[in-house]
Amino acid sequence: MRTTDFSAAPAVGQATAMFVGATRYRGPRSIITLTRTWIRMVRQMRRMDGYRWHTVYYQFPFTLGTIAFFSDRDALLTFARSRHHRDLMCWVTDHGTKNATGGYIRLYNAEPEGYSNGIWRAESDVMAHITTFTPLSRETSGPPVHRA
Repeated sequence: MRTTDFSAAPAVGQATAMFVGATRYRGPRSIITLTRTWIRMVRQMRRMDGYRWHTVYYQFPFTLGTIAFFSDRDALLTFARSRHHRDLMCWVTDHGTKNATGGYIRLYNAEPEGYSNGIWRAESDVMAHITTFTPLSRETSGPPVHRA
């Protein structure tokens, strides 16, 4: 069901700001060295107002990435200014390519509308499909969900 009320959704479903980033570290030594600061940073992030959820991913050979959700953009940017995040980013970038050879950060904002069903639907506990798909940018209306 289409909705703009996500108050019954889990914390990550209520988030409106998302961080996606990754760093390609120089090698195993850099990854081992980063571990202590990274653990402190994650501990701090989890305690902050507005933190909703995160996960870490790995890409061969030395890339570690993070996807994190926050209640809003200000909560995300407040985390970015935090002590341990600042320490980590300075360590990554201050010495040229000594510790890392590349990295990126992307910030995303959630659209106000979305979809929810059942126990996560604020308006009712209905489990039901939408009748039409959301239109693509080149469409005025989306096709029906069920085929005729």
